[in-house]
Amino acid sequence: MNTKTAVRATPLCDAVTLEVVRGALRASQSEMEALIERTAMSAFIREKKDFFVALFDASGDMVVGAYRPTFGDPVRPLFEHYPVEDMRPGDLYWYNDCYGSKGSVSHSPDQVFVSPVFVDGELIAFAQSWAHFADIGGMRPGSISPDCTDIFQEGIIIPPVRLAREGVLNEELLRIFYRNSRFPDILQGDTRACFAAVRLGERRIIELAERFQKEVVTDAFRQLAERSEHTATERLRATFAPGRYRFTDALDHDGQGNGPYKLSLELTVDDNGVVLDFSDSDDQAPGPINYLVNPAVPRAMIAMYLLAGDPTLLLNAGAGRAIDKVILREGSVLQPKWPAPLGQRGLTMMRLLSASMGLVNAAGGEATAANCAYVIIFARGISDNGEPFLLTDGIGVGYGARPYADGIDAVYYVAQENYPAELVELSYPARIRAYGINCDSGGPGLWRGGCGVVREIELLAEKATFSVRIDGVAKPAWGVHGGRNGGRGRAVVNPGTLQERELEPFSDGNVLVRGDILRLETGGGGGWGHPYDRDPALVLADVLGAYVSREAAEQDYGVILTEDGESVDEEATAERRQDRETVDGMFHRGTYRDVLE
Repeated sequence: MNTKTAVRATPLCDAVTLEVVRGALRASQSEMEALIERTAMSAFIREKKDFFVALFDASGDMVVGAYRPTFGDPVRPLFEHYPVEDMRPGDLYWYNDCYGSKGSVSHSPDQVFVSPVFVDGELIAFAQSWAHFADIGGMRPGSISPDCTDIFQEGIIIPPVRLAREGVLNEELLRIFYRNSRFPDILQGDTRACFAAVRLGERRIIELAERFQKEVVTDAFRQLAERSEHTATERLRATFAPGRYRFTDALDHDGQGNGPYKLSLELTVDDNGVVLDFSDSDDQAPGPINYLVNPAVPRAMIAMYLLAGDPTLLLNAGAGRAIDKVILREGSVLQPKWPAPLGQRGLTMMRLLSASMGLVNAAGGEATAANCAYVIIFARGISDNGEPFLLTDGIGVGYGARPYADGIDAVYYVAQENYPAELVELSYPARIRAYGINCDSGGPGLWRGGCGVVREIELLAEKATFSVRIDGVAKPAWGVHGGRNGGRGRAVVNPGTLQERELEPFSDGNVLVRGDILRLETGGGGGWGHPYDRDPALVLADVLGAYVSREAAEQDYGVILTEDGESVDEEATAERRQDRETVDGMFHRGTYRDVLE
């Protein structure tokens, strides 16, 4: 059996120093994140926190970072154009080229900035920042739209370039970039925030090397990676017995009437190693749901499960090495050919993340149920003062229930946040009429799926064009181990009036006028375990908190409340729950069945 043996160098970094370095690296990451959050200009970065920072070793392997499954290998694309031997202190590199970086960045609004870190003339690390920029040109304000049919329509493409040489910034490059944006002032502020975060990370690594010597720090990088790799490999083998495992999920459509699009995962575990194969996934889409997957992405997705809950380990490049090989088929929705559009790849990314947990469940593991994909809207128009506005709002959804707890309610992606109502009303010609939990959207289960959000936005400008992106309507987030599917999302204009109309859930060109109200109801995560096994006291708490309606408590959970709705009717509940098999056939939501080979 392949056990991933490696020749271990004599450690220069002792156990105590290793923990100090690990803590310092985490602190540096947090400090870089706080800097971007407090200095960026665009709401999508400052409030939504759609950014990422990380520190890498001299070979380009990530040492510490959030290890988000959005992009894969952000440093190595530089090496093709700029040999390490030619890099100098003070250099700064930049790109957003998805195809040129082989999916290390996965849609064009995401800008990557990397700085080499030198100590005593030796390259020992890289500092990196990444953020979603509000508008980089293209066919629509905001640069991504369901209507896009190639990547050129999604804004300016920057190949890996040297933006600064020994601290001297290339202002000409930036002038070209800003000129392509409809909101150049915002881009300038966001760019400066990303620059500052990279320089801060660079300083913190240098300070660490000065304190402990650079050889000790680089040895700590090696040990931290090996520790994560060793643990992830052991846990993967414990989770997946030798064999072949399959799981398939699907996106509703591509925003242009095509679909559904199947995402197929196959994991083979044998004496030759561990292979993850995506080649049976459907062909690429005409619309922008294509996701140019870098092999580091699925490695990260599985590694997050394998190392979850262990604060002594870093989710670094070492953890991803638990998987020996990743197979992706060119021309598929997960490895599209140039110049296929990629702007809405977030839908596919979230489905793929859930599917990777489905693969674990298919093997008999205990991963989460499916998450719903976060909802995005773009509102474009002219304010009454004559200024153009772009309201880009990502709205939270419900995440899948866990084997030990309910899913997370009303969350946007993982660590990012919903816009506060005050921010929307102060910054845009809009009024928030309602904002709260979408009752009954969480998938019923022993552990309930997270609930989505209800948000009503009144337009105060004369007119605006809305783009809406909602997935999981035809194929909602699935539950596992008897848990039920999460609820579906929808977008409704002027609800409860004679002018009420429902929008296509993934569409652009929706025109609203002053006084119109857009009601967004986002979907919930899948449930985990049979709903009749849920503690009736928890169901009562959900009803009192408006997460579950009284009707759903009875229908889905078999919990009957007293007439005043303040307590559980224990006798009626016990009687209702007796005939479990009959009631199973009456559920108004289905459950996704895993496929195991």
